[in-house]
Amino acid sequence: MASGSLGRRLVACLLNVSEARRKDLVESVARAAVYDARGARREETTVLNIFNDHDYNRSVITIVASIDSIREAVLSACEKACGLIDMRNHTGVHPCMGAVDLIPIYPLGEEVAVEDCAKEARAVAEGLTERVPGSSVFLFGWADAPLQRGLAQRRRDMGWFKKTADTRLIRPDVGPQPQKRYGLTGVGASPYVMNCNVTVDTRDIAAGRDIAAAIRESAPGGLPGVQVLALPHEGAVEIACNVESVKGSRAAAGQPWPSFSISGQTYCHAPASLITERVAELAGRRGVGTKGTALVGFTPAECRGLAEGALSRGIAEFWRERRRVHM
Repeated sequence: MASGSLGRRLVACLLNVSEARRKDLVESVARAAVYDARGARREETTVLNIFNDHDYNRSVITIVASIDSIREAVLSACEKACGLIDMRNHTGVHPCMGAVDLIPIYPLGEEVAVEDCAKEARAVAEGLTERVPGSSVFLFGWADAPLQRGLAQRRRDMGWFKKTADTRLIRPDVGPQPQKRYGLTGVGASPYVMNCNVTVDTRDIAAGRDIAAAIRESAPGGLPGVQVLALPHEGAVEIACNVESVKGSRAAAGQPWPSFSISGQTYCHAPASLITERVAELAGRRGVGTKGTALVGFTPAECRGLAEGALSRGIAEFWRERRRVHM
């Protein structure tokens, strides 16, 4: 651990909001995480990155804070987002159900257990429904005690993958029946989950779905920890992967997967290079190529390292400074 991180118990929240086409709005949500209502900077809190996708009309805001600071940072950002985003007017290719669609909280080192993040996630769920009357929450991962159902399963439970979910059938874990304005928010905790998107140079969504099905964790020969959708994107098809951390250590072609430790337990995750290679191979069998790979945010190690550097320098809006700051 770097000397500047001594005493810090860092966690990350990759806040997913259902807006990307109004970048000023999204940045105001990010600023709400790092500044209070008086404009004072929140201690031990930074926003490392904002990833906007116009076609998806979805943004991912990477908030990192100490475990003692994350709740207020996230709730303030959510409150701002719910005040500015109206799901009755939302359009976008990516499935979503809430103005704030997803609030996952991840530990960034041995100093914080996943159970600590789960406790904060449940507090965020309660706090959101109190501060934004009419908002509704489902829980996933370690926050979904005692079942610990994963995000993919909970999304299926809530109808997230349907073109039009019937909100009358949804039973939130916290809050009232979902209202059209705010929709439904998923709140949870787990070991770190990356987002890795590979673009295939075709408009054939059926081919994209075949590729997605082949690399999904549940498929024979699929990649452990990989949950995936195929979505139309900028005139092509994007293989959009949630890359969950899995217990233990693994290797492919003799190369170990990136690993980290939480509470004495080793976790690892499929590297983006392997996902890209597998997608390219499957696309090549169909006579098409790939156009590139995008990481939405960072690997766990990158997230921790950048956060330590940003916090040691007192940088709140790191997403603005990143190109100029050498860590």
